Amino acid sequence: MKKFMMAALGGTAAGILLTTQVAGPLIAQENARNTTVYEQLDLFGDVFERIRTYYVEEVDEAELIEAAINGMLTSLDPHSSYLPPRDYDAMQTQTRGEFGGLGIEVTMEEGFVKVITPMDDTPAAEAGVEAGDFITHVDGQSLLGLTLEEAVDLMRGEIGSEIVITIVREGEEEPFDITIVRDRIRLTAVRHRLEGNTAILRIASFTEQTYPNLRDALEEMAEEVGGIENLEGVVLDLRNNPGGLLTQAIRVSDAFLEQGEIVSTRGRNPEDGERYNATPGDLIEGLPMVVLINGGSASASEIVAGALQDHHRAVIVGTNSFGKGSVQSVMPVQGDGAMRLTTSLYYTPSGRSIQALGVAPDILVEQRDIGEVEENGRPARTEASLRGALSNTTLTEDELRQLEEEQEQAQAMAELRAQDYQLAYAIDILHGLSALRPR
Repeated sequence: MKKFMMAALGGTAAGILLTTQVAGPLIAQENARNTTVYEQLDLFGDVFERIRTYYVEEVDEAELIEAAINGMLTSLDPHSSYLPPRDYDAMQTQTRGEFGGLGIEVTMEEGFVKVITPMDDTPAAEAGVEAGDFITHVDGQSLLGLTLEEAVDLMRGEIGSEIVITIVREGEEEPFDITIVRDRIRLTAVRHRLEGNTAILRIASFTEQTYPNLRDALEEMAEEVGGIENLEGVVLDLRNNPGGLLTQAIRVSDAFLEQGEIVSTRGRNPEDGERYNATPGDLIEGLPMVVLINGGSASASEIVAGALQDHHRAVIVGTNSFGKGSVQSVMPVQGDGAMRLTTSLYYTPSGRSIQALGVAPDILVEQRDIGEVEENGRPARTEASLRGALSNTTLTEDELRQLEEEQEQAQAMAELRAQDYQLAYAIDILHGLSALRPR
């Protein structure tokens, strides 16, 4: 019995010793860390009071604290920021598909404001702003040294008022000014049209209207051609799409997938990760797809492109996408504002991170200038073009009519190729895939 008592006491003593040796330093480390944090907060209070007391001009304390909060967030990454009440309201309005401004999506890169993309049919797009442009001045005022929120504030203003932005563009030797008239931005999430029997779906952004617009557009085009089976395929145009709601990116991806993972998010803690999976049902019943992307395709549009690419559901055509693979959570805070904080990263179904890499197209196709396409599009010399060539008298009336229709389609494609080379290339791919389908 004494042996058992001694063993128990020995075990207890060893436990106490182990706790002292392991837990003691950890507690001390945590205490030291907390002390450092409190010291830094005291430092902040000291600096704040000295600014209030000694700064050359009287300061607005609320603005000073707001700037400090925003500075703390923007020091983390380009997409974390503080949203004062007016900006928070504007963001909520934008996700519903209507807001006021120029119609550009911007980010901060090495201290400069960079255009991710101008949105379709907005003042910025009509004025000639392009993805990749750097905005250096607004109405003559330099943006260097400002936060992204401060720069955006300078670009906001009364609807109908003019703004002059100074642009630095790759390939241009000198900066140049563009005058834009501010307007209320009403986004049409999805535009659609038929090119022959090919359905073109242009998604401008991912708002609450995106999936309903997409579904209705497909139903309308299928009815126009006499049934979904009469479509050759679908071109999903995500070029210059700055992104938007994650929920809508998932629904759009799910619209063309029967099963499998669409996207996953991973944060600092493994238990905070999320996986989003497709549900049965393909709106176009397995028809071939081409997805168009470029350097202005960001965030939610990269999720869709990455999911369809990894599941071999679509051919991705164009140029490398923007590479915004981080997730921002919007958290309301005191005073009716909010903080936008990066909390996780996106991963495609194969486990690829989009962040800073983007989605690489399956077929790299650069957009071509109209002049370049026209120079390469000279009519070919054929037997039928020779003077005195024999005509073909073996064709029936139906065959002649079909030949005329094919020539009209070829002419229409030639005109489209001059206007939008990448889109014409995508349609050519669908023609090829359609030719291989069993009849």
